Amino acid sequence: MELIHLKIHNFAGNRPGSGPVVVDRKGGFFKGNTMENFQEMLDIVFAGNTLRQYGIFLLIIAGGLLVKRFLSRLSNSLLYQLVRKRAGQVSPEQFHQLLRKPVGFILMMGFVFIAFTQLQFPGEWDMAPRDRFGINMILFRGYFVLLYAGFIWAGLRLAEFLRFILLERAERTDNKFSLQVVPFFVDSIKLLVVIFGVLVILGSVFGINVGTLVAGLGIGGLAVALAAKESLENLFGSITIFLDKPFVVGDMVTVAGITGVVEQVGFRSTRIRTLDKSYVTLPNRKMIEGELDNLSLRTYRRANFVVGLTYNTSIDQMKAIVRDIQDCIDQHPNTNQEGRVRFKDFGHSSLDIMVMFFVDTMDWTTYLDVKQEINYRIVEIVHGHKAQFAFPSTSVYIEKGA
Repeated sequence: MELIHLKIHNFAGNRPGSGPVVVDRKGGFFKGNTMENFQEMLDIVFAGNTLRQYGIFLLIIAGGLLVKRFLSRLSNSLLYQLVRKRAGQVSPEQFHQLLRKPVGFILMMGFVFIAFTQLQFPGEWDMAPRDRFGINMILFRGYFVLLYAGFIWAGLRLAEFLRFILLERAERTDNKFSLQVVPFFVDSIKLLVVIFGVLVILGSVFGINVGTLVAGLGIGGLAVALAAKESLENLFGSITIFLDKPFVVGDMVTVAGITGVVEQVGFRSTRIRTLDKSYVTLPNRKMIEGELDNLSLRTYRRANFVVGLTYNTSIDQMKAIVRDIQDCIDQHPNTNQEGRVRFKDFGHSSLDIMVMFFVDTMDWTTYLDVKQEINYRIVEIVHGHKAQFAFPSTSVYIEKGA
């Protein structure tokens, strides 16, 4: 093997190495003081820190990115074991998906803290201490704001976990009022978590006297109330809805010209799924200040329409058609005996028969099915008596002059 003799220069100074290093053409080292030179290279100082310190910093950050997912799953699994008896149908994987990101963020912030302990600001920068405004204070407080924000994030996700548990229990008991209370209760917990977290940040990170701050808010409460007048009205509206119970989640209501099924009642608004499947959000004050028709509390659903026959229909045909439609309605298993079929009006282009009946259901789909069955039967009855349905028409009579 052909050998090459090289001399390595010291990186810290421009001194030649203390001895030769023998390498082959592939770069393999056989002898010499390469390790000493590498150590000297790591001791090079840049911006107040050695290359070794920067390397350790990068290794800690990289290691944190690599292991945070594993540590997040491990910590979530341990936490799930503490709440497993009350978790209901929430699986460990669902629990992990809820907390994976916030827990991973908190763990990564821990690695960042450890990594930055390996570095220091250069003395010649003359950095201000943490208690005086400067880069040192901004970095220190910014870090802890992010850390506390991670804990607030985790608290909000735990509130969502509580929502899953309570909703699952409410669905098991088929209690509509519980289905309505659970979102409001969980949203209240979320609000308290955010308020408490913000107060902790103000007190611990920024050194603000929280007691004095709360007292100051009490003094300025009137101004806040005036500025948030509509928001407070909506909040009181939601409280009124829970106390008075004009409807619960799942009821079909008509309010402010909108008809649909109530899906959620929150602090500020109520969300309704309309018959067109659109999602309408109404302020809670509108839900209580105007007329509200709870269609789900009806004992029956009413159908009321007019059947128009042509003017050449005979009186005997009219009587028979009215009688047969009345019998059809009375004999249907989903209607009561309060249906009325009457020859009502002489229309502009038709003889009008009023058809009114009540369907024994609160389900909109069942109501439409029953009404369809009766409509089909009315068509058969009219055609069976050789009569015809009228449509808007105009007759023109031309009188021949003398």
